[in-house]
Amino acid sequence: MHAFVSRQSVVHSYRAFSTSARRWEIATLTSLPDRRCPSYLETPHNDLLSLRWPLPPRNVLLVQKRNTPAASEALRTFACHVHDTYPDIHILLEPDTASELHQSIPFPVHTNATPNEEDLANKIDLTATFGGDGTILRASSLFSKAANVPPILSFSMGTLGFLGEWKFGEFKRAFREVYMAGAGAGERSRILEGDQSTDGAAAKDGVILSRASPTGWSSVRGKNLGATRGARVLLRNRLKVAVGTSDSESTPSTHPVNHSPSAIHAMNEIIIHRGATPHLVHIAIFIGGRFLTEAVADGMIISTPTGSTAYSLSSGGSIIHPLVDSLCLTPICPRSLSFRPLVLPASTPVTLRLSEETNRGREVEVSIDGVRQKQGLKVGGEIRVVGEEILRGSEGWIGGVPCIMREGGAKGDDDGWVGGLNGLLKFNFPFGEEG
Repeated sequence: MHAFVSRQSVVHSYRAFSTSARRWEIATLTSLPDRRCPSYLETPHNDLLSLRWPLPPRNVLLVQKRNTPAASEALRTFACHVHDTYPDIHILLEPDTASELHQSIPFPVHTNATPNEEDLANKIDLTATFGGDGTILRASSLFSKAANVPPILSFSMGTLGFLGEWKFGEFKRAFREVYMAGAGAGERSRILEGDQSTDGAAAKDGVILSRASPTGWSSVRGKNLGATRGARVLLRNRLKVAVGTSDSESTPSTHPVNHSPSAIHAMNEIIIHRGATPHLVHIAIFIGGRFLTEAVADGMIISTPTGSTAYSLSSGGSIIHPLVDSLCLTPICPRSLSFRPLVLPASTPVTLRLSEETNRGREVEVSIDGVRQKQGLKVGGEIRVVGEEILRGSEGWIGGVPCIMREGGAKGDDDGWVGGLNGLLKFNFPFGEEG
């Protein structure tokens, strides 16, 4: 009888151990809580905005540079640190990254089983990237149809990049600044003391927080950032792009881009290019509904200020500060040297139409943020582009791609753009001398 009881206890112990182990699990994001949207507020004497969370973020998407062991290792290190230090946070990975790395991460991760952008937009609080500019663009493209993009915290691990703000060695400080943005100087005591009418729990914005088991901001040791400090954010402009057919032979389509159901956003640029066709492309250009010219070139680029340092720069386009609300129209190898790049207000609609009579090729390639689209632009078709509206609401600014900036300089007010240009482009650097 004693032997039988002993055996049962052994079996029970083994079963408890086997069923409690949840390592290497990949869960779907549908089980996660809904997204918490931060606000972006103006601060005196600083062009950057201040990030403020209404409550601590919970769902963090990690995006890495593909086929790069160093980026994979950085992602694992970051994920483990966040899981150990901020236990309320859920880690999300892209499906291919989750399949590749989940066995080396000692806790469950989440992913989107289907490529449904709306699910991501409804769940993700914050995105962290590990790579170069292309990785940031890929992360932004995951929300190409969303009006409200989660803030992006980027760690530079690429080759040449203008967008990566933080070195990976600073990841603990960087994430803490973002996570604690919104926790005032007395936030810890207010959450722990709370409202006595909630049966021993603290209430904040309708969310009950246990006093016996602190969560969110109250569970993080160390100093808060204070009510006047927070992570600094640059709202990068996007283009709103729609592809369609022209309505007439002489004027661009009157369908507004802002109300097109198929419109998507681009953070960098949209490019039409002749591709493998050996003939130049004839492109009719309309600005604000008025005919400008018919360009004969290899292609055309419409870029944001962020994209002005990419393909547009290589094609002779102007460099535009990211705080300038504008777009840049740049021809690619035009036949006429008199056709120069144009900088236009972001609110000006631009239409590029592939002329039907003069084009010998029947289709050109279309690329958005470096990704070639499966469907090209056929003759008679047109691309309609306008800058996305960034609106100022009662709770701060809305729109664009919020990028977490690393403040530098002696006074802490340098947005890094000027130093980045000198460091990457080496303005007026003497030839033959080492940098």
